[in-house]
Amino acid sequence: MRRRDFIAGGTIAAAVSMSAWAEQSVKLATIGILGAASPELAAPWVAAFVKRLHELGWTEGHNVAIVYRWAEARSERYSEIATELASLKVDVIVTWASAPVLAAKRIAPTIPIVFAAQMDPVGAGVVASLARPGGNVTGMSIQQTDTVGKRIELLREVAPRLARLAVMANSSAPGAMIEMHEVVATARALGLEVTPIEVRQADEIFSSIEPLRDRADALYVATDPLIFSNRTRINEMAQAAGLPTIFGSREYVDAGALMSYGPSWVDLFRHAAEQVDKILRGTKPADIPVEQPTKFDLVVNVKTAKALGLELPPSLLARADEVIE
Repeated sequence: MRRRDFIAGGTIAAAVSMSAWAEQSVKLATIGILGAASPELAAPWVAAFVKRLHELGWTEGHNVAIVYRWAEARSERYSEIATELASLKVDVIVTWASAPVLAAKRIAPTIPIVFAAQMDPVGAGVVASLARPGGNVTGMSIQQTDTVGKRIELLREVAPRLARLAVMANSSAPGAMIEMHEVVATARALGLEVTPIEVRQADEIFSSIEPLRDRADALYVATDPLIFSNRTRINEMAQAAGLPTIFGSREYVDAGALMSYGPSWVDLFRHAAEQVDKILRGTKPADIPVEQPTKFDLVVNVKTAKALGLELPPSLLARADEVIE
């Protein structure tokens, strides 16, 4: 080999080596996922989030890294995970539900936080206002309190003799408790007898449902990670007790609930990815308004209605966005 060929070859090799080193040394933007539930339960939402990120130009391993931590609906884990993500110096924390958001906000006041779904961000003290969130937090509000009256109306439509309504919420979930208070006030204004049920763990959920057989005509359940993680068992027990149930998202109807009325959580997570994209490109969370869903879906489970001996009004079925047979 001639000397100049050797030098040229060595120069090329060095250039390739330096290019590879430079690519590896570039710091990836890091997203920390504080998963309130389990990875299995949240899989469709997270998949939608990651897909939308990719559409916006963010690819795992290329220009972004995603760190996943899962609380498995154990509230004591929210602060632990937030502390771990803060120690990893992630660029943004993504989570959902009031308690995890508030834990992250308390522990990581300087790290941007995006909530993919939150019951009532202003009422729960997560943001100052929807238009001007302030601080380090923004995200997607599902404004469950605004649609409480609609859910009660739907229950009365399928159960015309509804006189006694039970409402269940996790007392350690600020957003769920706000929704419960709204349900109680709205139902009582309509002349219904209301039985509020506060729970904190799975065994309290299950022990609370059977006694409702003789005390309630229907069950309204406020969502949070604990409730979501136990949704199948809740619906099985409610059906055994002869109680029509209503929730705020279609995942509960897939698990046997009679009805749900609320936004698509898959869509919420896609929009959360768009907010994360803005933050990674330099926009401060305080300058990103909290978004609200524009579409609410009514989902009805005909199989559950038959098991409860209910005849669903044709008008309701005609309005339903989806009917599960």
